[in-house]
Amino acid sequence: MIYEGTIGMDEGAPTTARLRDVLNRAGHVVIAEGSPDEADSGDVARIVVTGAEIADLAQVLAIVDGGTGDRCLCNGWPTIMVHDVKGELIACWTLHHQSGLRGIGDCDADLQDGPALTEWLAERGLTGSREVQAGLAVQEAEKDRRRLRWLQAAPAGLRDAATKVSTPPGRDLEAWSDRLRDAEARLATLVQDGYPDEIERIRVLLAWAGISARESTGGLKWYDMAVQQLLLAEDPDLIIAALGTGSPSPVQLDGASQLFSSFEWTGAHGKDLPEPLRSMLIGHIQADGTDPMRFRMRHGYYGAERSA
Repeated sequence: MIYEGTIGMDEGAPTTARLRDVLNRAGHVVIAEGSPDEADSGDVARIVVTGAEIADLAQVLAIVDGGTGDRCLCNGWPTIMVHDVKGELIACWTLHHQSGLRGIGDCDADLQDGPALTEWLAERGLTGSREVQAGLAVQEAEKDRRRLRWLQAAPAGLRDAATKVSTPPGRDLEAWSDRLRDAEARLATLVQDGYPDEIERIRVLLAWAGISARESTGGLKWYDMAVQQLLLAEDPDLIIAALGTGSPSPVQLDGASQLFSSFEWTGAHGKDLPEPLRSMLIGHIQADGTDPMRFRMRHGYYGAERSA
């Protein structure tokens, strides 16, 4: 196993000047497309950087001085091993998420231009970072589309407040949590003011909650949870009554399937539902439910008979 770090530079904030000082002493640099515990494996693709290309590497490895003040929990890759002119290992750095560097100081540091480094590596045959970046871009685009679908489903008068609730977290999670708490409180107030009739409010929220039930990426996002918490704050008897008022739409029944299978609901009220709501919800799931809905139904949610 190769251990991360730079000899004589474990303390102090990472800076580009410190990084370049190390590379100025390099005889050659080995970059292995794996984490430090894989770097010695013959199965891992690698390149050896020498001569003028070391200066090019220093250019694309430039970091934001001062670092992030934190360390990523993953192993990181590729692994960059710097050897001096005698062949001795003087530094081992790792890239994290193709956007950060570890090993030059007492914390991680953001790259000034992560995409430039990714392309530099790909031009020399190490295409893993570029492939990961492409995959991450697809995932991020789908996250944005999912968030937009949720926003488009926001009830009248709630779009601006919903936008603030759905703002993605940044690096400062504590500050984001504070903003999210304020945004959720604002949303709750607007829901109460905009929909004072309890039955109407519950039906509106059920329809909004139903949007997440059909998402292929699975799981509830923090903004989905905000709607679920609004429903859980309502009188449970009124929720049952709201679903018995008129004919619930398919999306409202989707929202009900999410709500009635949540830990908060089952922990407080159990899994059984009263008739005719039970039969209506199970009929909806049998006719047009998603696989997760059918799974929950088979395992006793909604009062269905457990068959597995």
